[in-house]
This record gives sequence, structure tokens and C-alpha cells, in this order.
Amino acid sequence: MSTAHPRKRMSAQQRRTVIEEAATEVFAAHGYQRASMDEIARRSGVSVPVVYDHFSSKRELHRRLLERHFAELRELWRARLPAPGGAAGELGTEEVTRAFDAWFGYIETHPYAWRMLFRDTTGDAEVRADHRAVVDGSREALLPFFARLVGIPLDAAPDGDARIEAELAWEVCRSVLQGLALWWLDRPEIPRARVVSAAVDAVWTGLERSRLTRMRS
Repeated sequence: MSTAHPRKRMSAQQRRTVIEEAATEVFAAHGYQRASMDEIARRSGVSVPVVYDHFSSKRELHRRLLERHFAELRELWRARLPAPGGAAGELGTEEVTRAFDAWFGYIETHPYAWRMLFRDTTGDAEVRADHRAVVDGSREALLPFFARLVGIPLDAAPDGDARIEAELAWEVCRSVLQGLALWWLDRPEIPRARVVSAAVDAVWTGLERSRLTRMRS
């Protein structure tokens, strides 16, 4: 008599999650244009019609993944940096180091997501526009947090020089972190702590000096 148990049926949400994870791998490996819904279905263990039951098109699926992974990265910052409105002096090197470590930890455990977010260069104008819209929305959501890195009261002055300073702080941080992450993906033998230390040295030293100057003025 067989003692095997029947396989538990996945819920719709569980199936959707499996499809998203498989699609992340396919988009990262092949880029948007060469990724196929057939391969996404195969890696998900479902038929192509099932994938279309959850996502009406490859473009919709791609945008959903962009939004999901950027949201997860934003949550890392929110969980580790003080909320906007607090005292600028609360932010220190130890706190920034923890935030950077969490960010690089995400890169280490989600290499496919990272490649899809920042390495995929598609020739599809509509998909590029989707990517730009998601990036811009993520930046707007995080700008108040990064304004704190240089002690800018962005809520009190959302336009003009204050916003420019906040955007500069964001661009400095983004450029360094993304550049190091792309470098690190090709050198996984480098310990994460060493990459985090380089990021803190490159970003925080200069921004902290700017913040202290602003606080004294």
C-alpha cells in the first residue's frame, strides 16, 4: 500500500510568486527582448496559458518585477534609516553602515533581480519608459530619506536648492552603490564586508562632511 501523500495544490498567490521568481531569472539571463513566456512557464512548472492568467503580457510581468524589486530595496532603507522629520544628528556612520550592509545583502541574495534592474538594456521604447517611470517613482519615495544624509529639511523646502542638494546626495549614493554592486557581481569571492566598507568610505565621508558644514552654517 502506498504511503505517498498527494502534492499540495498551490494557491493563486503562491503560483504567482513562483512565476515572478522564474521570470526574474529569465529576464536577467536573456534581457527583455530575448526572454520568452514559454521559458518562463517552463521554469515555473506551469503552462503558458497559466502565466497569462496571472499577467496579460510579457511587458506587464516585466514591470511588475521592476516595481517589486525596487519596493523591496526601498524598504531596506526605510527600515534602517531614521524617518524624515527627525534630528539630522541621529544619523551616524554605524547606522549608515548597517543600511549599506542590508542593501548589499539584498544584492548578494538576489543576483538575478539585480541584473534585471540595472544590467538589462532593451531596445523596446515602451519597456524603457516603464523602467524610467519605476526608477523615478522609487527615487521620489526615497528622496526625503537621502536628504537626511546631508541634513536637508526637504519637507520644509521641497523645491529649489534644497531639492537639488537632496537629488545630488541621492545620485552620489546611487552611483557608488550600483557601480560597486555591478563590479561585485563579477567578483563574488570578495567578502561583502569589504564592499560595504568601500561604499561607506566613498559615500558617507563626503556626505557627512557636507552635512556637518550645513549644520554649522
